Amino acid sequence: MVDDTRREAPRNTPAESWRFARVAAAQRVVGLRDLVPGPGDYRGVGKSWSKDLVAGVTVGVVALPLALGFGVASGMGAAAGIVTAVVAGLVAAVFGGSHLQVSGPTGAMTVVLLPVIAQHGVGSVPLLAILAGIIVVAAGVAGLGRAVDIIPAPVVEGFTMGIGVIIAVQQVPLLLGTEAVRHESTVVSSWLTAVQTDWAGAWAPLTVGALVLVIAAALTRFARKLPAALIAITVATVVVELTGLEVERIGSLPAGLPLPQLPTVSIGLVQQLAAPALAVAALAALESLLSARVADGMRPDLTRTRPDRELVGQGLANVASGLFGGLPATGAIARTAVNVRSGARTRLGSISHALVLLVIVLVLSPVVERIPLAALAGVLVGTALRMIDVSLASRMVRATRADRNTFLLTLACTVALDLIAAVLLGVLMAGAMSLRHMASYSVVRRQSLPVDTRAGRVDIPTDAEWLRPLLGMVRVDGALFYGDARRFIREVTSKERAAIIIRCHRLQVMDASGAFALKESIEEMERRGVVVVVQGMTESQIRTALLLEAMRPEQHFHELPDAIAAVRDALAPTHGPVAGRG
Repeated sequence: MVDDTRREAPRNTPAESWRFARVAAAQRVVGLRDLVPGPGDYRGVGKSWSKDLVAGVTVGVVALPLALGFGVASGMGAAAGIVTAVVAGLVAAVFGGSHLQVSGPTGAMTVVLLPVIAQHGVGSVPLLAILAGIIVVAAGVAGLGRAVDIIPAPVVEGFTMGIGVIIAVQQVPLLLGTEAVRHESTVVSSWLTAVQTDWAGAWAPLTVGALVLVIAAALTRFARKLPAALIAITVATVVVELTGLEVERIGSLPAGLPLPQLPTVSIGLVQQLAAPALAVAALAALESLLSARVADGMRPDLTRTRPDRELVGQGLANVASGLFGGLPATGAIARTAVNVRSGARTRLGSISHALVLLVIVLVLSPVVERIPLAALAGVLVGTALRMIDVSLASRMVRATRADRNTFLLTLACTVALDLIAAVLLGVLMAGAMSLRHMASYSVVRRQSLPVDTRAGRVDIPTDAEWLRPLLGMVRVDGALFYGDARRFIREVTSKERAAIIIRCHRLQVMDASGAFALKESIEEMERRGVVVVVQGMTESQIRTALLLEAMRPEQHFHELPDAIAAVRDALAPTHGPVAGRG
């Protein structure tokens, strides 16, 4: 019989309590130290600095057109994109938890910013970045970095492909050389823009965008080591300069970084931006941690990302970007992958990428200003197409029904609704499918004696054969949880016997709802006068059941023979041979 586990714990002396408090405080300090930079961040730089610098230059060249393009796509302008790439990229590289992550403006973030800019104006974006950064820092300090591990693969893939669709659709106005029609839905906005376009003048930007797409695709296929996007934009810019095509250009850029300043702040504006800031923070955390996870998979031999520190670094990067008038930033999967493939081994690669972009701004601004916007749109369309992996989508749809439904729901919601809602709904769908799957493996089986156990064959003792027709047994396999509680109650209470043994030796999981289902079943059976005994729970399951008063301590037995003996003793006075003759 199991002892009552609800005994009072022994009290600590004042000296012991003080020692425990000091140890706990020291552990918290150590945890906070893990969130800030240290000398170990640059271990190995002496051997790999040349490779890191080459990788940094390569990523900087690749990041330039993307930073310009995402700045324009967000509605803040190319200059904001460059500022974000330099400032946020540098701060995240120094303070983040990944040695390989490259941060900056991304397509997913531009998708979130468009409705915010439409409602509150471009002047609200720096404050939005600061608020979101503070939230992300708080999430890192609170230790929420590992939460990304629970996001299922179909949600991640549906989210990624949905973003690709939105990025491609966003480029319609730039490719047509037409001002975008304002609408909450990106798809609807692009459709209305295309309908109202003067196609007589749209051929020039379309030609430039198509030229960039063709050149970038050809270089990606036949010369992977070359910076395809930069070469394609350079060729397109030269063609436009030589032919005099009438297309819109990037326009003036700052000759350097602006001075940091605190944006206009008011209580009312902060309240209005609270919900968008939470959405931006969630996206920044999600995309950054997913990107870092990709980098870890590409170089498993290097130190893995510390997710909580990565959140702190990304949060500080967003605060810094906002102070310099930039956009919210995240870890960028494409640029991070280029950094890894180019040979980076330490965070010097991502640091030097930001410095390369700064040098380009300081030295080459007059050249960059002449780049056609349609050329940037072509680069972004190419990026979007690479995100839409048709082969992977086909495999995902042909996988399990749960994976297919989760993937398609996340993809559709990403395109039709917003990114945060898409991830939440996708996770909820995956959770519902997982619960259904778990419930299908949670079985309540009727049993009869004899049965085989680990200790051997167990049966009713020969002197207690009168017990056989009076005793019923059910065996609970798998999980007893909220998704299966009502079915368990129905199965157990449907047995008409004088006594019942509920066997839990194959029970893997029992939550509070499962314990309450056990309690309701026992109470219902005992109201009918049925003797109920529980057998085979683990110690943790026993603690849960006793804590929630699902059973009494004397009702549980570890071994089946002991449970049978307890039932025999309980029924003997009224059903035993002597009682029967009386």
